[in-house]
Amino acid sequence: MTGPSSAPRGERAGTPGATWQTTIARTEQHIADDTPDPQPNRATRRALTRAARKKQR
Repeated sequence: MTGPSSAPRGERAGTPGATWQTTIARTEQHIADDTPDPQPNRATRRALTRAARKKQR
């Protein structure tokens, strides 16, 4: 591990215009009320199983 430098550096200005060109994209989607709920993915199913097993102990 290295220690602090004996020659401190000054603050560095950001790149001009790096945050000026931001745009907000709307990603909302309409989902009908009669659409079935999505099925959980494998990681979620495994986590739920693990939690249920841990609760039984």
